[in-house]
Amino acid sequence: MPAGTTYKSCGCRTPEGRLLRTKCPKLRRKGGSWSPTHGNWYYQFELPPNLDGTRRTPIRRGGFTSQDAAETQITRLHELLAISDDPEDRSRIADLIATTLSREKRLPVPEEVRRKVRTGQDLEIALTTGQWLRTWLAGRKGLRNGTLRSYRTHITTYLEPAIGHIRLDRLRVADVQAVFDAIDERNEQINRARTSGDPEARAQVKGCRPVGPATMHRIRATLRAALNQAIRERHIDLNVASLIELPSGRRPKALVWTPERVREWRQAREAFIQTKSTRPEGPGGRSGGRVKPMDAYVSTPRPSPVMVWTPEQTGAFLDRAARHRLHALYHLIAFRGLRRGEACGLRWADVDLDEGTIRVRWQITQIGAHTEQGRPKSEAGERQVTLDQHTIKQLTAHRARHNQERLAAGDTWNDTGFVFTQQDGQPLAPMAVSEQFLLLAMEAGLPPVRLHDLRHGAATILLRAGHDLKVVQETLGLSSITIASDTYTSVLPDLARQSAEDAAAVILNARTGPEPDEAAATGRVVRMPQASSR
Repeated sequence: MPAGTTYKSCGCRTPEGRLLRTKCPKLRRKGGSWSPTHGNWYYQFELPPNLDGTRRTPIRRGGFTSQDAAETQITRLHELLAISDDPEDRSRIADLIATTLSREKRLPVPEEVRRKVRTGQDLEIALTTGQWLRTWLAGRKGLRNGTLRSYRTHITTYLEPAIGHIRLDRLRVADVQAVFDAIDERNEQINRARTSGDPEARAQVKGCRPVGPATMHRIRATLRAALNQAIRERHIDLNVASLIELPSGRRPKALVWTPERVREWRQAREAFIQTKSTRPEGPGGRSGGRVKPMDAYVSTPRPSPVMVWTPEQTGAFLDRAARHRLHALYHLIAFRGLRRGEACGLRWADVDLDEGTIRVRWQITQIGAHTEQGRPKSEAGERQVTLDQHTIKQLTAHRARHNQERLAAGDTWNDTGFVFTQQDGQPLAPMAVSEQFLLLAMEAGLPPVRLHDLRHGAATILLRAGHDLKVVQETLGLSSITIASDTYTSVLPDLARQSAEDAAAVILNARTGPEPDEAAATGRVVRMPQASSR
């Protein structure tokens, strides 16, 4: 069994400058007992040999104010080495002792080492949570740039500032909860500043958006994935991120722009314009002046974050967009439910107007101010979409206009192969397509929806035409029918009314007696059937 000894030493020197250490005469009193005021206590401990039998360098540590403090360290060393009788475990523990003393100037905690030995975890010195998150992210290969960017944002903006300094094996549920408490607090600050009348407070949060429940769930999912990998590599044995309760991250239900909702929104827009134009702004109490129409159009609150046009409203938009060179792009999204990036990334090589089909194989995504070309969002996104005759005509007309633009551009034309391009043939920026969409919608006098909401509208129209959710899923390239049900379906008022009438008809057609009003008029008593006593 390795043994340990304690001794006293000091930093006194001889006249020649040589350290006296344990030989300093001041360390002991005249009677031979230790001086209580001179020098510090040290201990020396012999670790077990390496597995190949070679001797390890003894541990020498000091600076203790009492002999008991030094002996306590020896006791802990014995406790650590007694955790396991297995020679390999004892060698690993000895390595851990030496490494921890060298890096952290302390001994390992016996309870933590005992747990790791029992569960078969790695005994290397523990990483901080921040170190592990960066290591995990660096090891993620084959991710799309957008996904990688989301992970990095979650780590650097939310996770690392709050819990990055905590040792990975000491991360607790309360620590993770503090991440989301900080997000809630920041959300409240943003909302208070926006609703205040203080221009300086509003300026401080300009461009800042509150973090919604869905984003919180994604942040937790990033941490959970990193901790799951830490469990697989035996750094920890519990994923504390899985134990956190968050507000529901369900996607908001899409609502249709009914006449009543349109009326209320227009009233709110007028109130918004009135408030903004009369509110004092800046020094001297100057009024806000004229409000830009687009600012009022996009800033007025809507009944739901996801709003869907009726088929009639969609038709009105397409009538206005017919004069724009990208009319066929908006038509394709509205009729067949392509994602914005899928429409921008469509290539002529994947269009067969004779067969009336297109193949969705590419997309252009907007990442900040930059764009990226790649495969669709998911495996289900790569699909063949059948076109109706009207859409075929629109794409045929678009191809003719596209060829005219190519001839007009001459040598400046960029032959990129995309169906929808800029006037010189360069690929479109999805954000510019969305901005143009909003402008056309406002000019058409329609209530606002996002370009992506045309996709919701396509799902709704499919339902109105009598198709089931499976058709919606396959047409829109969704990975599951649940997404189609929860996210991409809105019940049109006339569809809801018809379903109510159909349900009532089932009961009314099954009745054999007269209507209640008819029975009352004739004096007949309508008796409810009695339940069987058997």
